[in-house]
Amino acid sequence: MTRGAAAEDAAPRRRGRPSRTQTETGPATRDQILRAAREEFSERGYEKASVRGIAKAAGVDPALVHHYFGTKEQVFEAAVTATFAPVLEAPAALEEGPPDGVGERLTRFVLGIWENPATRVPLLAVVRSAMNNETAAAVFRRLIAAQILGRIARRLDLPDAELRAELAAAQLVGIAMLRYVLRVEPLASADVEQIVARVAPVVQGHLTGP
Repeated sequence: MTRGAAAEDAAPRRRGRPSRTQTETGPATRDQILRAAREEFSERGYEKASVRGIAKAAGVDPALVHHYFGTKEQVFEAAVTATFAPVLEAPAALEEGPPDGVGERLTRFVLGIWENPATRVPLLAVVRSAMNNETAAAVFRRLIAAQILGRIARRLDLPDAELRAELAAAQLVGIAMLRYVLRVEPLASADVEQIVARVAPVVQGHLTGP
């Protein structure tokens, strides 16, 4: 990235609304920018993506990207949040049935998201960016802690709920990394029902066990 492009990504332009001569504004424009950002981060990763490139892909002036989202880090966080929208429903799995089945429900829910190509592809892009860049990793950690683990912990009426939620998440994230990101065999090719049968009791133990 050139010095000019790096400076342009690091510091937002003036915070006022861009003039209409630059492009039209509104919810549709914001969504258009967000879609372009998700594609840019997916294809290029965090380090190689730029606000200028996102703006070009969205067909808008870079000032509009800054207007709606701020810095590149803030654009990435918005894109990650949008990508993780299906995952953010995971805490609801705790309330969909009896407590003794929460491990299986949560395991099926998380693995189901990874099994679906429509949700797996953008998730892979986010995880790879987080693995290769500390700024992206910090955004990823904030989202996981606040939006997923925190919500799960609040639904567990136990004194060590936060630790239990983190251990359950570590189990599922570790499996996702080995199966879908690193593609370690035989896990990568194993039948998902076999994985659920072996993993769900462990997740159950983390969430509700002694």
